Amino acid sequence: MDRFDISPNCTCLLQHTHSSMAASSLQFTAAKPFKPQLQFHSKQQLPKHGTKWGTIRCSAAAPSKSYNITLLPGDGIGPEVISVAKNALQLVASLEGFEVAFEEMPMGGAALDAVGVPLPDETLKSAKQSDATLLGAIGGYKWDNNEKHLKPETGLLQLREGLQVFANLRPATVLPQLVDASTLKKEVAEGVDLMVVRELTGGIYFGKPRGFSTNENGQEIGFNTEVYATYEIDRIARIAFETARKRRGKLCSVDKANVLEASMLWRKRVTAIASEYPDVELSHMYVDNAAMQLVRNPKQFDTIVTNNIFGDILSDEASMITGSIGMLPSASLGETGPGLFEPIHGSAPDIAGQDKANPLATMLSAAMLLKYGLGEEKAAQRIEAAVLDTLNRGFRTGDIHSAGHKLVGCKEMGEEVLKSIDKKTPAAV
Repeated sequence: MDRFDISPNCTCLLQHTHSSMAASSLQFTAAKPFKPQLQFHSKQQLPKHGTKWGTIRCSAAAPSKSYNITLLPGDGIGPEVISVAKNALQLVASLEGFEVAFEEMPMGGAALDAVGVPLPDETLKSAKQSDATLLGAIGGYKWDNNEKHLKPETGLLQLREGLQVFANLRPATVLPQLVDASTLKKEVAEGVDLMVVRELTGGIYFGKPRGFSTNENGQEIGFNTEVYATYEIDRIARIAFETARKRRGKLCSVDKANVLEASMLWRKRVTAIASEYPDVELSHMYVDNAAMQLVRNPKQFDTIVTNNIFGDILSDEASMITGSIGMLPSASLGETGPGLFEPIHGSAPDIAGQDKANPLATMLSAAMLLKYGLGEEKAAQRIEAAVLDTLNRGFRTGDIHSAGHKLVGCKEMGEEVLKSIDKKTPAAV
């Protein structure tokens, strides 16, 4: 039996009648536009009796590739935005002729409530065995007072460490459609297009010793260690140089080398790696100055590389130049194995379940998953183009809404992007 895929070429009703031998006959009649996807596979055992109708779009070509994606909806608005992104992935896959299969697993507060730990072994196993992992958001007020090992955020750190994704790519681009949503003056925000490359599995978040103790006066103290080895700096530096080479050829390394020994080594190693990339212009900047420059003149930056904690802070600062943290995706990559893709916003428990979330950051994270995780450049471009088209058509969620535009919720924004995906053909790669 042949397999029929969704394609933009025709719309029809499919009636399949089946027997224990999995034989089938097809009948087609005119129908309304496509809704759900129906998939039938060669040699698949079908039920012995019954007739079903479903609206599909059909093409004769069978998909040549198939990918497994682990979905981690998480907490708060996570399930809402992941649902929207999943629909987008299914649609672009069908349009580009490949298959995607999803395994949804618990993580964060949802996992704590279900099994008592923020990252179950089964969830990490699924992520490791997948081709890529898409995360929604984790955390919430409910678990704020938990012990550290029982906090949702601990599960995220464990996931990054387990997948060995040490390079976090966070783009911050001010879209022309949203320049007025930025809190900066238009002349400052317009044209900003930068990438923060953040080291993700080292530094103060993972360094040892760490913990609680008492000092010589008997007072309680908490302590953490900022530590980097040469190999950790070298590998993130190379990722950053490669990223800058593909952009505008400028890399700014951010550290605190006037105070911190770990930063002194950081600057030394980044400077050494620069000799491998003579076509990339390298500069150095202290983190406090970088924070000021991001709001004074963000267009001076192309690619920024920095350590774990500085990258955490600066990438969130950069996100607000764009107008909303709800617009920005991220990719976390390792030397081998599946990547982790997620919006940089939090779980927003105050609006969870109210259909108010902005799903665009998660949809753009899905685009990064396609591009960096699966190598499906055209499919990624379909999502990116559709997001721009949807904004051009005036649709806005509450976080980016302004007068003269249509206020929509999470579901409707997703539906409008799907409409744009369906009608848009990506530019040639």
